[in-house]
Amino acid sequence: MAHMDGFTYGWVNPLLAYLVACVGAALGLRCTVRALALPRERRRNWLLLAASTIGCGIWTMHFIAMMGFSVTGASVVYDIPLTLASLAVAIVVVGFGVFYVGYRPPSVLTLLVGGTLTGLGVAGMHYLGMAAMDLNGTVSYDPGIVAASVGIAVFAATAALWMTLNIRRLWASALSALVAGVAVCAMHYTAMLAVSVRLNPDDAAGGVPAAQFVLPLAVAIVVFLTVVAIVVALSPETRTRRPVEAPQQERIEVNLFDGRLR
Repeated sequence: MAHMDGFTYGWVNPLLAYLVACVGAALGLRCTVRALALPRERRRNWLLLAASTIGCGIWTMHFIAMMGFSVTGASVVYDIPLTLASLAVAIVVVGFGVFYVGYRPPSVLTLLVGGTLTGLGVAGMHYLGMAAMDLNGTVSYDPGIVAASVGIAVFAATAALWMTLNIRRLWASALSALVAGVAVCAMHYTAMLAVSVRLNPDDAAGGVPAAQFVLPLAVAIVVFLTVVAIVVALSPETRTRRPVEAPQQERIEVNLFDGRLR
């Protein structure tokens, strides 16, 4: 078996990965809170934004962490279509979970289904991203550790959604994001414990180095998350009820996200 090192550059990659995971989760959960404060027919755009930010956040976290992963005697490259597919899986499957929570009546079943779908999105992105990795050898996995990593993803995603649904305050979203960041990173490094590599000098790795493809895409996603953060910050929160003491006068409010006047 080849020697593998997930901390080639020390703690730089894990810390950056955790930071990006927290930012993506914080924005996504905040968008979910904004959606749930609106009537059902106006929730779609916020939920789409939530799925995109959470999915992009966990994908970027994964590949930032993977850039600190090395195998002695092998060069690690990535298959571009599979790498892009892992990003799409993260957004789409997390989207199923977010939309389920966004449109179903609040209940334990809604929370469990939404958390399970979101957690499976995290796990699916990871293992498809690992499938995109290519080197001159054979990669195998320990089934028990794989199952444990999926369980971590589902449990933590459910916990983050529970906090979001039950404590709709800014500090709750921040705490949920920290939990989700720990979950994604814990899932990632637990899953990496399941990996073993047997080198074969006759195998030819075909793909693109991370610095040529993954890194530029990760930078673009960080820019996207920054734009989303600005949108969330500038878009006024919707109040579900108008205070009784408020004067009955005509008001014009502009929602910076959906562009509607009301």
